[in-house]
Amino acid sequence: MVSIRLKVGPKGQIVIPKVFREAYGIKEGGEVIVEPTERGLIIMPKKSKEKLIEELLEWKHKRAKGKPAKLGELKGISLEDEFDEVWGIGE
Repeated sequence: MVSIRLKVGPKGQIVIPKVFREAYGIKEGGEVIVEPTERGLIIMPKKSKEKLIEELLEWKHKRAKGKPAKLGELKGISLEDEFDEVWGIGE
């Protein structure tokens, strides 16, 4: 795994090196998600609505075991409950 040392500025800011911004599609003015873990922080690019919908449809398709999913089929499904079930949250 590659690691790089970054300096934290006076307001707690860090600069994500250009090579990482380009590799992960992080653009100026864009948003990132910061996720705390036991080992430290994970910084991820925020996904576009289109990419999130695409991934949800793929996930729904895989759960349906080959049955094609359509956006309308997600109506009435609690995605929070579905993700909680898949990731074991709330157990």
